[in-house]
Amino acid sequence: MKKYLLPLAFMFSGALGHAAQPNVIVILSDDVGYGDVSCQGATRISTPNIDKLAAEGLRFTDAHSTASTCTPSRYSLLTGSYAFRNRKAVILAGNAPLVIPPGSPTLPAMMKQAGYATGFVGKWHLGVGDGNINWNKPISPGPDEIGFDYSYYLPATPDRTPCVYIENHEVQNLTASDPLSVNYKFKIGNEPTGRDHPEMLRYPADPQHSGTIVDRISRIGWMAGGHSAWWKDEDMAEIFEAKAAAFVEQHKGQPFFLYYAPHEVHVPRAPNDRFLGTSQCGIRGDSMEELDYTVGKFMADLKRMGVLENTLIVFSSDNGPIVNDGYGDGSEKHLNGHKPAGPYRGGKYQIYEGGTRLPFIVYWPGKVAPGVSSALVSQVDLYASLADLVGMPAAAKARPDSVDLLPALLGRSQTGRTDYVEQSQPDFALREGTWKYILAKGRQPGRAAALEEGDYRTAAYRPEKPGEILYDLSNDPGEKKNVIAQHPEIAARMKAVLLARMAGSPYEGNANPVQ
Repeated sequence: MKKYLLPLAFMFSGALGHAAQPNVIVILSDDVGYGDVSCQGATRISTPNIDKLAAEGLRFTDAHSTASTCTPSRYSLLTGSYAFRNRKAVILAGNAPLVIPPGSPTLPAMMKQAGYATGFVGKWHLGVGDGNINWNKPISPGPDEIGFDYSYYLPATPDRTPCVYIENHEVQNLTASDPLSVNYKFKIGNEPTGRDHPEMLRYPADPQHSGTIVDRISRIGWMAGGHSAWWKDEDMAEIFEAKAAAFVEQHKGQPFFLYYAPHEVHVPRAPNDRFLGTSQCGIRGDSMEELDYTVGKFMADLKRMGVLENTLIVFSSDNGPIVNDGYGDGSEKHLNGHKPAGPYRGGKYQIYEGGTRLPFIVYWPGKVAPGVSSALVSQVDLYASLADLVGMPAAAKARPDSVDLLPALLGRSQTGRTDYVEQSQPDFALREGTWKYILAKGRQPGRAAALEEGDYRTAAYRPEKPGEILYDLSNDPGEKKNVIAQHPEIAARMKAVLLARMAGSPYEGNANPVQ
């Protein structure tokens, strides 16, 4: 079985000798679980390039997104604010308006104010436009209006229309003679759909994902026209890596901040042919190995351009793993004992640890000593921590949800957050040390049963009954035993803290299901 290990050959130059302003790159993968990388226990997926990044950087074992779904978690990373403070920061349709108000404090805007060139490449899914988009004209507002100097991205998710790339404000490769239209309410145009023509699909899809067929895969929503702009899924990883490297090449003479968001391993999974069969757990594993190769290729490009030594790199994922998320691509059948969330319960959409506990690696030669940290950290803290790094501590005051954890991220301290809030609508939880307190809304009527540990199908993804749950993760990392009866005082205190954290948010009134 051929592996694509790329040489990283990093040189540690000691604590001195770096420029005053390091470059900063955040690599945010998609739906990658804690256990999807071999440095955290994966044996049927090989990730040598991510492993090397971890071996020469600082790997965190208790790092989290703020939410177990992508739009709210990405919102938190870029704004330094819990997503539940914005009721619109939920999983968005492909034609949804921008959910981050232009002019509000954001990570790229703060870095830009500090003198950085700012770029974004990859999956967006935070909305574009004002809710009435004409895809054939300049699209605004978008990433460039919240602080990025440059952007090249897919507007929503790979399984949602429109299946096109946008560079800054323009759909790429679009021709005036074949205008693009998108609709999420009803079918438009004459393009075949997965519902009407399942024989055209490379693998079956559920009803939600049975809209317009692009590259032999049906999507959520419908689109018509714009054929010259349609993407080919197998080329996406290579295109995004090349665009990310090009941004670095253009700005390597000045400090730069790059938010690089690969689409792997989100559905639909269609890795390049050279990765098919490289893993031991089907197409999802193959897609994970494509991601690893892409990370290695990007690191090699950074080294070739001479910027690696003065660049702080964070690698993570937007939320926990999912195996079957609407397509019958065989990922469940071929899982072959692989545990995407590692020892933790649940995954994407769930309030359990597997939904938000993620791979999280910080790398910076000579500044971050190699090792492993158990500090409790959250992606929402990147805003305040990077503000400290680049000399903008006053900016962090605008985002009190974000905690300055720069000493922990650089490995100078094992002290992380005292607590943080986890969101999996409509459930909320508070982590405090090794305690986890959950306020659960319970199973929705008519939805599938709550999932057990190790079950990664799309379903209800929430506790069976409404109520309060308390887990002691120090001896129950799999969240199997509710110990609230044994520790009512801890639950009461954590409940009060959770409700205080949510005070003033749109969810304040319905955060507590227990009256």
